[in-house]
Amino acid sequence: MPTLNRRVRATLLLAPLIPVCFAGYLVWQAVGDSDGGPQGGKPGASAHKDTEDKEGSSPPSSVKPQTDEKPLDGKVIVLDPGHNPNNRDHTAEINRKVDIGTGRKECDTTGAATNDGYSEAEFTLDVTRRAERLLTGQGATVKLTQDGKRAYGPCIDERAAIGNKAKADAVVSVHADGAGSSGDRGFHVIFPARVHDGVADTRPITADSRKLGESVLKHFAKTTGSRHSNYTGDGKGYTVRSDLGGLNLSKVPKVFIECGNMRNAAEADRLSDAGWRQRAAHGIADGIRAYLQG
Repeated sequence: MPTLNRRVRATLLLAPLIPVCFAGYLVWQAVGDSDGGPQGGKPGASAHKDTEDKEGSSPPSSVKPQTDEKPLDGKVIVLDPGHNPNNRDHTAEINRKVDIGTGRKECDTTGAATNDGYSEAEFTLDVTRRAERLLTGQGATVKLTQDGKRAYGPCIDERAAIGNKAKADAVVSVHADGAGSSGDRGFHVIFPARVHDGVADTRPITADSRKLGESVLKHFAKTTGSRHSNYTGDGKGYTVRSDLGGLNLSKVPKVFIECGNMRNAAEADRLSDAGWRQRAAHGIADGIRAYLQG
């Protein structure tokens, strides 16, 4: 019976190995479940990678991270800082008359100033630059009618032409008032009147300009906490004028904003404060954005 003896001997030799093999199978099964076995996971994934994916700190390489939203991408905005700090040195040039359609007016003026000597031209340039950064950050192409580096001006007719040439979606001319009474306070927005006279024709832009102005009015009040003017506009916060060349000659939606009265002591303090000017810039930028987004 030699054959039987060999089989018995083989069985006796293999018997101790069966529990070891079974234990090895169990280990393989457990590893397979966690790393992509029968439970449906992806082969090669590690516990560290799983944790990263769940927490969102390390997105898969096939997924591109989201880009910042640019709600004003493709929009062209012209900001017009009223007056020019250098105008005071060029009185002859800025006093010459230009055609505004309804008549002739000075090329420009020096603008107003606080009792402490802080000029409207300095104020408007600072607020405009702040608004420019805000709007550029939202994707808009922003052009300024002047950046304080010109010898003087530009004249009011050229300011309008800059917006027209740019085919701007919106233009806002930034000012601060110099009302005579120290009790005069508040801000107001100026809309273009319906003018059709000489070289001026605002009929195509009055409706859209009003929408732009109403949006700037709303957001400026909300952001700055400023009240509507108590000396013009019957408390509504806006006026409609036909004597401003910058509006009469515009062929694109445009408004002026008088951010406050520089001759009022309390408002002069606000206009002179950099923090408040940043809020003013936000109000103007927010109003423009809301108008452009409909």
